[in-house]
Amino acid sequence: MAITYLKQAAPRPASENSDIRDTVEIMLTNIASEGEDAVKRYAERLDGWTGDIALSDAERHAACDRVPQDLKDDIRFAHANILRFAEAQKATISDCEIEVIPGLIAGQKQIPVSSAGCYVPGGRYSHIASALMTITTAKVAGVPHITAVSPTRPDTGIPDAIIYAMDLAGADLILNLGGVQGIAAMAQGLFGARPADILVGPGNSYVAEAKRMLFGPIGIDMFAGPTDSLVIADHTADVETVAWDLVSQAEHGADSPVWLVTTDQALADGVMARAGALIDALPEPNASVARASWAERAEVVLCDSAEEAAQVSDSYAPEHLQVQAENLDWWLSRLTSYGSLFLGADTTVSFGDKTAGPNHVLPTSGAARYTGGLSVHKFTKTVTWQRCTGEASHELAVRTARISRMEGMEGHARAAELRLKH
Repeated sequence: MAITYLKQAAPRPASENSDIRDTVEIMLTNIASEGEDAVKRYAERLDGWTGDIALSDAERHAACDRVPQDLKDDIRFAHANILRFAEAQKATISDCEIEVIPGLIAGQKQIPVSSAGCYVPGGRYSHIASALMTITTAKVAGVPHITAVSPTRPDTGIPDAIIYAMDLAGADLILNLGGVQGIAAMAQGLFGARPADILVGPGNSYVAEAKRMLFGPIGIDMFAGPTDSLVIADHTADVETVAWDLVSQAEHGADSPVWLVTTDQALADGVMARAGALIDALPEPNASVARASWAERAEVVLCDSAEEAAQVSDSYAPEHLQVQAENLDWWLSRLTSYGSLFLGADTTVSFGDKTAGPNHVLPTSGAARYTGGLSVHKFTKTVTWQRCTGEASHELAVRTARISRMEGMEGHARAAELRLKH
């Protein structure tokens, strides 16, 4: 096996994470003790927002009215696809019951969480699709109350198109908040929100750290890092297509890695030669962001075979995985670690990010080795129940008491043996 790195990423700085943790911890502590006053203070200081936090119905309707009809049509197209896919996911989840032994009936039941907090990024870019992905999926899961937040722009608040997407997807409450303060407000149930049972949605490193710190009493979708993408390509792939697919994902952020794993030297050389020109063709600040990502985070890996390429890909466990190679069915059956898979040159991560339907909130930083992305399952608790007849209870009691005493748990044994008297 010969794996050759034609381009390798620079080591990540180690000190940045500790600074972020300290900042987020202070903010969460202040908001926990001071509540809405602290949130308003952070909103003004960090985002320049001094207006109302909770969006009124009138403001919501006015924002929706300002969205051009053609953009509304595009958002509705994406929403319909996301809705359709989420409904198909929900159809795979069902209650069940079984008679484990004669007289012992056990089962499982699906219960949606009572409230969800959906974070919609809105800093450098207006992430319309994230509003659709998170809120729509929670709605399909049956969550009774959904709060949505997104960073404001000074004097204007949340962009109209994001508000329209939130409204269309079914948000019950929209808050003019971003960052750590937005996450904390949903967690604590401030400004009319219900305290969130689960917090979902992508965000910057401060948002991700706030979710991580709050995890435990509150659920989260996943521990998220910078978005990442990997392309597997062979001699049949087109240099321009592969290069654009990598560059387009690099514009997410300077810390967002993109990787090419290929079995073709000529393709690798062509992509590395072409990437710079494609980046230069982007507008600012996109070009600067993508340039930094390509310089510091991009890797190009040359492999001897398809199997070797698959092994390399599985070791990275990318958030987004594109395959532009022969025998797509083989890749679908062989690959095991990815957030979402895009097969063939006619699809692209951009489709998945915006309109295709499957959720774009996906595991990053190798987490795809053990988890998938956001789905109706994340908003649903699979709980179990059991009941039994006297006959079943007698047998269970005898065996439970013996096992309990072997473990040294006498209280368990006596509670079990009480059932022998019934």
